[in-house]
Amino acid sequence: MANGTAAPIRTAVVGFGISGKVFHAPLVAADPHYSLDVIVTADPARAAEAATLYPQARIVPTPEAMFARAGELDLVILGTPPHTHFDLAATAIAHGLHVVVDKPFVPTSALGTQLIGLASEAGVQLTVFQNRRWDADFLTLQKLLRQQALGEVRTFESRFEWWRPEGFGNWRDTVSLAQGGGILHDLGAHLIDQAVQLFGPVEQSYGETANRGSDPGAADTEAFVSLLHESGVRTRLWMNGMAAQVGPRFHVLGSESGYTKWGLDGQEPALAAGMMPSDQAYGVDPQESWGLLGVDGATSPVPAERGAYPEFYVQLAAALRGEGPLPVDPSEPLQVLKIIEGIHAVV
Repeated sequence: MANGTAAPIRTAVVGFGISGKVFHAPLVAADPHYSLDVIVTADPARAAEAATLYPQARIVPTPEAMFARAGELDLVILGTPPHTHFDLAATAIAHGLHVVVDKPFVPTSALGTQLIGLASEAGVQLTVFQNRRWDADFLTLQKLLRQQALGEVRTFESRFEWWRPEGFGNWRDTVSLAQGGGILHDLGAHLIDQAVQLFGPVEQSYGETANRGSDPGAADTEAFVSLLHESGVRTRLWMNGMAAQVGPRFHVLGSESGYTKWGLDGQEPALAAGMMPSDQAYGVDPQESWGLLGVDGATSPVPAERGAYPEFYVQLAAALRGEGPLPVDPSEPLQVLKIIEGIHAVV
């Protein structure tokens, strides 16, 4: 793609489950830098829905049908289960296409290293959709840290917890640990990434995992991770899809103040309900959900920054046109994957 071109980035989305339907297709369709040209799904009901929502896109049943039209594309977005990521991304790279891989990146760091090498050799861009870097609460906490509003941060607690004892109803319930499955791979890819973005490289890590599901041979459904950052901050992370009562999303303690935030970012349910990213209400955290800053007996709500998942694709468009860095350098999710592998190796 020539630098400075104003032509839309011709895009294919592979998979039309939660990832493709809720996140990628709406974000791409709403961004004038892109054209959504191809959607890949073998499910007839999903194909019909994709055709209704995006009549300008060609709906094809297989990645092979998409790659047969590779000359008409610039970018492939993989919203498929993690065990498919390496082969699909490698094939896209071989066709000279840029690639967005949803997290978890790939099942192993060795595969991730290989994929990064393939992209470099082919001269194409490879990035990972770490969209939680643009959560409203995360952006708010980043701002507080820049303002040194907590003093010297000592501990950081972060949780992704739900009450969903019936499972997720998708690949997360069935994909094995060796294939990149399990809640530590899935949600840990977000929580560890956020912690590293906030507090820097990890010096030591420790973790606990458990399988509370009905299949004793399945991957983990619950995880806890403790990280000691080189900066001296201690991070504690919880992931659980079977939490009858959830803890705070963030609980951060510093030498002068603390910050506690309850509830998950609202962008995913908004997109799932059909809200467009261009809507004035998109990404706006209601006041009753704002986090509290201060000490016990003297806390005040902190206005939330606006959630900004579309920023990933804004930054990606600039990168593909030679006008800025990738929104997520793939070496960063690779380091997160190495931390996850280290925890799995000892639990």
